[in-house]
Amino acid sequence: RRGTCARVYTINPKKPNSALRKVARVRLTSGFEITAYIPGIGHNLQEHSVVLVRGGRVKDLPGVRYRIIRGTLDAVAVKNRQQGRSSAL
Repeated sequence: RRGTCARVYTINPKKPNSALRKVARVRLTSGFEITAYIPGIGHNLQEHSVVLVRGGRVKDLPGVRYRIIRGTLDAVAVKNRQQGRSSAL
């Protein structure tokens, strides 16, 4: 589902992990406001970016039950990916 970023920020994962995970507060077209994870290294999202959201929780982030789909709408695909993906993508 589509939505607009209301706030882009970082949060710390649950124990025993440690990092600054990138998340966005997204206001969906349905009126819901959710927290969505931004996967991959580096992103271009900011307030008012339009993003496409899919389900799928992030195991070590409490309350984050959605992920942003990279490479659609305002979310650019991961630049110079370190881990390979097939050429189809």
